[in-house]
Amino acid sequence: MVEVRFLLLETAMGFAIFDRKESDEIGAELADAQKATPDFSRFSKICALRGFMPFTSAEDALENINDLGEGVLSPVLRTAVETNVPAAKAGKKAKAALGVGEEKIGKAIQEELGTPVVCNDLTRELLRGCRVHISTFLSGLRTGDVERAQLGLAHSYSRCKVKFDVNRADKHIIQSIAILDTLDKDINTFAMRVREWYSWHFPELLKIVSDNYMYAALVTLIRRRDSLSTERLPELERVVMDADKAKAVLDASKHSMGMDISDIDLLNIETFAQRVMKLAEYRRSLQEYLHNKMNAVAPNLQALIGDQVGARLISHAGSLTNLSKYPASTVQILGAEKALFRALKTKGNTPKYGLIFHSSFIGRAAAKNKGRISRYLANKCSIACRIDNFSDEPTSKFGDKLKEQVEQRLRFYDSGEAPKKNVDAMREVLDELRAEAGGKPDKEGKKEKKKKKREAADEAAAEEPKKKKKKKKDKD
Repeated sequence: MVEVRFLLLETAMGFAIFDRKESDEIGAELADAQKATPDFSRFSKICALRGFMPFTSAEDALENINDLGEGVLSPVLRTAVETNVPAAKAGKKAKAALGVGEEKIGKAIQEELGTPVVCNDLTRELLRGCRVHISTFLSGLRTGDVERAQLGLAHSYSRCKVKFDVNRADKHIIQSIAILDTLDKDINTFAMRVREWYSWHFPELLKIVSDNYMYAALVTLIRRRDSLSTERLPELERVVMDADKAKAVLDASKHSMGMDISDIDLLNIETFAQRVMKLAEYRRSLQEYLHNKMNAVAPNLQALIGDQVGARLISHAGSLTNLSKYPASTVQILGAEKALFRALKTKGNTPKYGLIFHSSFIGRAAAKNKGRISRYLANKCSIACRIDNFSDEPTSKFGDKLKEQVEQRLRFYDSGEAPKKNVDAMREVLDELRAEAGGKPDKEGKKEKKKKKREAADEAAAEEPKKKKKKKKDKD
């Protein structure tokens, strides 16, 4: 193995190349390097600064750090290595290697410049010492210059990562579905509290009206049950949207067994009921927002399994990109990880479905077919995710066709009617998209059918002479 004689250190101010001194035996082993790192007088006997290539501006530093993160050899880094690390002579083996801290950038240097690169625990420990003492190695620096440069570059790099995050649209979907789930729990809890509180005054209303939002609206409208009269019947009908139910509320108020209530208690109940109504209205608007977001980010997944199930799958995977990388078998049990590992540990039956259980297709399937339809649905979800993630122009036509295929599969389990093949379904969508764009439909499918017919006809023609010969032999 080639010995490490040079070290590459990436700093917020530029690229530094260090010499690893050959004469001294200190630092030959990892333990020795660790002992020498805190003390500059000992560490300077191991490493010495050979060259420094500074960045010209903050933008230049950000561009170089982005290249480093992606494993790309930038022009500044290329110049620094070519200037300070002697290249091997043609046809001869290199005598010294360059130590780096990241394997990705080391691979790029070795492939493009031909310089031998080493990345191991010893080189990382030596680079740690170089980073600790970089302000001492670089003369002319004031106290705090290195820290300020690191802080500025860190802010710029983080801002750039957030700004150009490919999954930035998914973040809104993940937050929306999380808030929706929280709102559902809160609204149910608060509505139950309103029902229990107001039932002390008007207990009969609880059995007549079951909807939480409608009950809260009636609480704010009725207030005291004694105030209800025949003149207020149109107002009740406007809230409950049912004449019979409004009449039942009016009749119940006349013969109620509830207790009287003070003005201050009634005011608190009314205020709380108004809050529940506002939460329910906000939940409705948030549901609409999620629908629009799903339509923009994952239209095919939305068309296949709906807004909430699709959003939960994206949220559980972390992003649409992650979800599109999952195989169909993982999508099928996504959300049932505890049950899966418990089954593997106890050697029991593994779960058939996870989050996709909430899809209407699973509920419509017979008990014996739930596992089969969940596997088929997970397969279609995987296809829909990949189309949504990697297509340039979003469209829901693929999702509609995939949903149609799932419907056909359900009919197949009930009646035995053969569903359409996936290739044919996708070709139909592509033909529709070409027709909308003004292009001609794909003729490959027709050509393949004609070719199959010709092959079948040729086979039939080839078999006829054989049959005639057999008949002649039988006669003889």
